[in-house]
Amino acid sequence: MRRKDREMNKEFAFEIIDKSAYGIVSMVARDSQPYAIPLSIVREKETLYFHSAKEGKKVDIFVSVPNVVITFVGQVKVPDIFSLEELEIMATDGQKAKLLINHTFTTEYESAIVSGKIKLVDNEVEKTQALRLICEKYTPDKMAYFPLAIEASLNRTNVYKVLINEFSAKRKKYDTNGEEMKWGR
Repeated sequence: MRRKDREMNKEFAFEIIDKSAYGIVSMVARDSQPYAIPLSIVREKETLYFHSAKEGKKVDIFVSVPNVVITFVGQVKVPDIFSLEELEIMATDGQKAKLLINHTFTTEYESAIVSGKIKLVDNEVEKTQALRLICEKYTPDKMAYFPLAIEASLNRTNVYKVLINEFSAKRKKYDTNGEEMKWGR
C-alpha cells in the first residue's frame, strides 16, 4: 500500500466487510481473462461465505483457478468542510488553492481487500450455517421462513467459503476541523 498513513487494521477491515452490501470477487479464468462479480458475502471470523448456482462461469473458474481477491467498499462521500464564503476566499488566494483542491475535490472513503482460496462447502451442517448467516445479514426479518427455504433449496445451491490469507484496509476521512484523520484517529 502506497499511502501507509491511511492504512487501517484488521478489525477495521472486518467492520467494512460486515457492513458492506456486497463484495466484488475478482478472479482470473484459465484463459487468463479477468472476471469480477458482485456477490452477497458474509463473514464468520476469518472466513467469508457466499452462495451460488450450481453451474456457470464463476463456478467453472472456481474449479480451475481457486485464487480470488475480494474488494469491499464502505462509506464514500465528498467532504463538505468549507462554507461557500470560505471557498470564495480560497478561490482568490493562490496560496490557498492547494487547500481547496485537497479538501474539496476529493473523496472520503473506506475499503477493505482480502485474498484467499475458494472452497466449495460440501458439509451440510456448515452449508446450512453459512446460509443462515447470509440470511441473517440480508433478510433478518424473514428468518421464521428460513427452515422452509433450506428445505426447498439446500440441494440446489452451492455455498463457497474463502479462508482469508491476506487483507488490507484503507481510509481517508476528515475531522470537523478539516484535518485528515490518520491511523489511530
